[in-house]
Amino acid sequence: MTKRIVDLSVTLESGIASDPPGFLPHLDYIDHNAGASQMAEMFPGLNVDDLPGREGWAVEFVRMSTHSGTHMDAPYHYRSQTDEGQPAATIDEIPLEWCFGPGVKLDLRHLPDGHVVGPDEIDAELLRIGHELAPGDIVLVNTSAGARYGQEDYLDRGCGMGRAATLHLTRRGVRLVGTDAWSWDAPFSFTRSRFELDYDPSIIWEGHFAGSEIPYCQIEKLANLEQLPDHGFEVISLPVKVHEGSGGWSRPVAIIKD
Repeated sequence: MTKRIVDLSVTLESGIASDPPGFLPHLDYIDHNAGASQMAEMFPGLNVDDLPGREGWAVEFVRMSTHSGTHMDAPYHYRSQTDEGQPAATIDEIPLEWCFGPGVKLDLRHLPDGHVVGPDEIDAELLRIGHELAPGDIVLVNTSAGARYGQEDYLDRGCGMGRAATLHLTRRGVRLVGTDAWSWDAPFSFTRSRFELDYDPSIIWEGHFAGSEIPYCQIEKLANLEQLPDHGFEVISLPVKVHEGSGGWSRPVAIIKD
C-alpha cells in the first residue's frame, strides 16, 4: 500500500486578491545581496567579498493578520466566551486531538455563490457519498471559491455554512471543519444584500457564531480539495501557536492510502 500526500494550503503571496482591503498580507523580501551586507554589519571586519559567492542570508519580513493565507480559526475568534459563560479557547489552547483525524469531503460546488447551506443539503451529500458522520471526523467543504483563489471575484465566490448546518456537524462530534472559500460563512457581499432586506442580525456570521454553543475550529482558504476522494483519507492541520491568538497559520495535508 502506498501513501499519497495532498497539500491543502494556498501559497502566501502579496499582491493578489486573497483578502478584503486592510487585511491583505504584505511580504518584504531581503535577497542574498542585502543579506550579505547585514551579515557584514554583524561581524566587524567581515567583508562581503569574504562570503561564498558574495551572498549572505535571504529573509522575508511579513505583515499580516493571523487569518492570512490558509489558517485555522479558534473559538475565541468569534466570541470571548461560550454560551455557558466559559472562556472561549484561543488557538494555543486548541486540543491537538482536534487537529488530525478521518477526512470527509462535501462537494458543494454545484450550489450557487452566496447560498447558505442547511442540514438537509449536508445529509443529501453524505447520502450520496455513502458516509455516516462520526465524532472526530474532519469535514472539508469544496465550494466554487477554491478555483478562484487570488482572482478579483474570490471573496464573492462559494456557498457558506449556516448556523443550523454548522450545529448539524458539531452535534455529531465534528470539531474541525474547513472550506476553500475566504470564510466558513457565505460571502459577505451576499449577506449584506440579505441584511438590507429586513435587517435581521441573526444571518450575519451565523456559522461562526454557532461556535459559542458548541466550540469548534474551522480552516479557511484551503486548496486542492478537488483532488481528494469523498472519504477514506486522513487530515492533519496543526496551527501555529500564537499566544492568546484568535487564529493561527496552518499547512494542512491530506494523506491518501492507495
